[in-house]
Amino acid sequence: MRSPVFEEFDPADDCDCPGCVHWRRVLPHSPAGRSPGHPAANRTLAVAAAAATAIGAHAAPALAAPHASGPAAVPALPYVSAGDGPGTPQGPRAPLYGPGGQAALPGSPAQAPAITRAAIVERARKWVAEKVPYSMTSYWSDGYRQDCSGYVSMAWNLPGNEWTGSLVKYAEKITEDELQPGDILLFHNPADPFGESHVVLFGGWADAGRTSYVAYEQTRPHTRRATTPYAYWNNSAGYVPYRYKGVTEGTADTGPQSAGPPAAQGRTPFPGAAYFGPGAHNRYVTELGRMLAGRGGARFYTVGPGPRWTDADRRATRAFQRAQGWRGAAADGLPGPLTWDLLVTGRGRDIPAGAPAPPAPASPVPPASPAPLSGPPSHGVPGYPGRALLRPGADNAHVARLGRRLVEKGFGRHFTGEPGPRWSEAHRRSVEAFQRAQGWRGGAADGHPGPETWRRLFS
Repeated sequence: MRSPVFEEFDPADDCDCPGCVHWRRVLPHSPAGRSPGHPAANRTLAVAAAAATAIGAHAAPALAAPHASGPAAVPALPYVSAGDGPGTPQGPRAPLYGPGGQAALPGSPAQAPAITRAAIVERARKWVAEKVPYSMTSYWSDGYRQDCSGYVSMAWNLPGNEWTGSLVKYAEKITEDELQPGDILLFHNPADPFGESHVVLFGGWADAGRTSYVAYEQTRPHTRRATTPYAYWNNSAGYVPYRYKGVTEGTADTGPQSAGPPAAQGRTPFPGAAYFGPGAHNRYVTELGRMLAGRGGARFYTVGPGPRWTDADRRATRAFQRAQGWRGAAADGLPGPLTWDLLVTGRGRDIPAGAPAPPAPASPVPPASPAPLSGPPSHGVPGYPGRALLRPGADNAHVARLGRRLVEKGFGRHFTGEPGPRWSEAHRRSVEAFQRAQGWRGGAADGHPGPETWRRLFS
């Protein structure tokens, strides 16, 4: 029997259903705290559980692209779940396709244009923001095929659509220590090159220990940006780091580049996205605020930057991101590896003097109070508070409640005492043990409770 696999996606920020309205009031800038249990929500929870004896294998239909497509490249391949393989079959090398279906002649490596790392990541972000549907036979409006290798071809601005067997002609092999934003991790399986191969774009390390990174990838159902264990969820040993031969270091205005790993230069490495956002309380928030204040963001703080995440941190971060020319999801006010690298290296554009400052508070802001344990169902699951309150840096009643329930269910061996309200490694390992007991593997058993984990724990 295959393990259940589920993926979750963020809803629209302007939803006015009761659940979203409630959680916007409790966590005004946390997309994870909103409810998609309504017709208008964009966040979906897809739980796939297949038993060979009961249902039998079946293929998932390809998602149709809203733009003109070129001719089919290869026959559709069976869908492979995230627990069994990449699940991202790809097409062969092909030219670019225009809206009218016109194909250009395939380019050659000599024609590959120079591009900065910042430009590569910016191009990758466009497909994430547009939620480009995955397809191995369709082409997006920019002419690139909507599969994993077509996505990297687009991000690198290659003259044609490459595949995992030909991308190496444009790249050179590097080591794990040399990885920087804009590089790729390539898994090419000669035994099944079109069905079991995969490639992802490296967006930066997600933690100081370099055990996970931000991956930009084209996979089902659409382009995504996700924290991923190094080198990948599966077939990890087969992924090889590569660097585009035409990459340039850029200038102070175009992108962040350092001569080596940040730690080697006395700079603080990016600690991970989990250390920022509502509920976060740590020294990295203070460091972020101080760097932003020195880059033109001091006006956003009525008091000096501190260790507790506030709306001032979010607005200053967003102003800095917009100063780089980023828009949409790329300027969400939450620092990622690229934002952090620009700040620690002193590169990129400062926040312009005309950026609006937050209004002065009418009265002193009272200390933040814990979110209530009741409220409209989040993600359609009663009591689930959202990921923002169940992650590193969180300190609230929901974390304590989660720990007590894990102990009650027999998954408390990692706790040395009574589970408390501050998120700890014991919480993560206990949640992971519970998830693996459900038969989940890979990204479905990452130790961070989503709606389905919560529902099973408290049902």
